[in-house]
Amino acid sequence: KRTTKQVVVELNKQTAEGEIRPAIAMRSFILLCITLVLALVGCGEAFSTPRNVGVHRNSVRPGASTTFSTTTAAGRSKTALFGKKAARAQGNERKNKTERVRKKKDDVIEVEGTVIESLPNAMFRCAIDGAPETQEPVLATISGKIRKNFVKILVGDSVTIELSPYDLTRGRITFRKR
Repeated sequence: KRTTKQVVVELNKQTAEGEIRPAIAMRSFILLCITLVLALVGCGEAFSTPRNVGVHRNSVRPGASTTFSTTTAAGRSKTALFGKKAARAQGNERKNKTERVRKKKDDVIEVEGTVIESLPNAMFRCAIDGAPETQEPVLATISGKIRKNFVKILVGDSVTIELSPYDLTRGRITFRKR
């Protein structure tokens, strides 16, 4: 590699011999200087020490429970977890609920029915409770929640079916009665 001083000496020799016009020599010298300055500025950050070593900006999630440690007079450490008991109680309340909470869709017709035949691809033929025997059974598939939670539906089970207002012969099984 050549140093800046060597390049300048070389340019001066070429200019003195008349090989390069002075304007071109000056322009190339300025470009060389700018390139060197930019290279040194860029390298300076690469070799400097990092500012926040081991500290991540998002190391503490917002909303996460924080643990504080205090020492009592006896020398034992006492730890307090804020919000943990309340969250646990709320979860237990949810488990003890017998009422089913779900989103209500406006355009569906919800009916009770009984599975009379199991078909391939998670399809079932269901008879609607309280409907006349002359009405043909509804072809129903299982909903995503039932599919996700591996709820087994057998022939004879009582189920809740959502019917589309556009085609009353097809539906979706959304709940299996116990």
